[in-house]
Amino acid sequence: MAAIKKTTLRSDFKTSERIVYPAHGVGEIVGLEEQEVAGMKLELFVISFEKDKMKLRVPVAKATAVGMRKLSDAATVKKALETIRGRARVKRTMWSRRAQEYEAKINSGDLIAISEVVRDLFRSDSQPEQSYSERQLYEAALDRMSREIAAVSEISETEAVRQIEQNLAKSPRRGGKAEDASAEAEPEDDGDESHDEAA
Repeated sequence: MAAIKKTTLRSDFKTSERIVYPAHGVGEIVGLEEQEVAGMKLELFVISFEKDKMKLRVPVAKATAVGMRKLSDAATVKKALETIRGRARVKRTMWSRRAQEYEAKINSGDLIAISEVVRDLFRSDSQPEQSYSERQLYEAALDRMSREIAAVSEISETEAVRQIEQNLAKSPRRGGKAEDASAEAEPEDDGDESHDEAA
């Protein structure tokens, strides 16, 4: 019976591996623990989130079900950086609804979804300032994105933020060379088109 019990340990994750936990971002599996809950032995991953000075215990059997995943691969990081170079897609809905959607994307643990939040909430120096809640969500998304890029690329978080900011600077209407084609390719501007007309 004990041999069968040990098979649950053969999960996709192993100790000293860095992982992404949806609600907290990048963490490291620092050990395995066994606890008895209601008369049943439960194996738990002990995950450390160094930056938040926090430890989390996740049942081994439920790790995948709760959305825990391995770090993204280099191709996903590249796609995330391409995403933030795109045009911001801001829905014309109430801020409270958009804020909920942004928060859901940040807590999904999905690097591409997080990069969309960074793209949509980024403001360059020439743009109007963000509200406090916009800034909070932007910083949370930027933090999650930079932590994962740093872990995948094995660079510092500061270097990861620099990479993100360099890519954001290349996006249309933010100091990068905005092509006219990009304005035409986005027909969802609710008819507020301005064309240069020779007077």
